[in-house]
Order: sequence, then C-alpha cells, then structure tokens
Amino acid sequence: MEQPTHQPNPNTPEPAQPVTAAALEQGISQEKINSLRTITIIVYVLQALTYFTAITGIIGLIINYVKRGDAQNTWLASHFRWQIRTFWFGLLWSLIGLVLVYFFVGLIVLLVVGIWVIYRIVRGVLAAIDRKPMYQ
Repeated sequence: MEQPTHQPNPNTPEPAQPVTAAALEQGISQEKINSLRTITIIVYVLQALTYFTAITGIIGLIINYVKRGDAQNTWLASHFRWQIRTFWFGLLWSLIGLVLVYFFVGLIVLLVVGIWVIYRIVRGVLAAIDRKPMYQ
C-alpha cells in the first residue's frame, strides 16, 4: 500500500527568511530583521516619491547609508545596496540626459532612466514584501 506524500499547499505563505549564522553572531534578532524590512520598504516609497519631490530620494539615501551596517549579513543587505545603486545611477543618467536634452537624445535618456528607476523600485519592494534578497 502506498503512503500518501505530503504536498505543500500553494496558498500558505513562505516562512520568513531565517537569520543567518553571521547575523546571529552579531546579535541580530528576528525583530531587528522585521524592523529593517520596514525601513527598506519605507525607503522604496521615498524613492518613488522622488518623482514628485526630489528631497525624498535624498532622505531615502541618507537612511540607506545610516542603516546599511545594521543589515550586514542579512538578506536585507542586498536591498540596501540595490537602493543606493538605484539612486546614484539614476542621478548620474538623469544628469547626462539633462545635458543632452538640447540634442533631443537627452529626452530619450530621461525617459529610459525614469522607466528603469520605476522598475527597480517595483522589483525591490515586491522582493522585500516576499522577504527575498535582491540578488538571487
């Protein structure tokens, strides 16, 4: 007689990413991970609000630099790196686009940069909600 095999229920949420051994050695608790995850999502929102007021992007960048050491050796460290790179590369290509706007190609550069930044924000916040690192 065959024994029934256990099939995972696709409707049950995945468990939270465990704290790594290195994070445990540093004294990072699951509560700290949850707090950092909330901060990460807030920074994504601040980055999205940059399209309406530039100061929110700068505030998000400052939060990233202040809190990134706390996220070291956790799955959230990749989000902090992702957010910092999104800001700096977005700024660099926006400035290049502004310089080239006189030659019309700058408008195309600005459009592509805008779409790229939105993509990175959406991809990042969805991964943070699912408790997954950015680089898999």
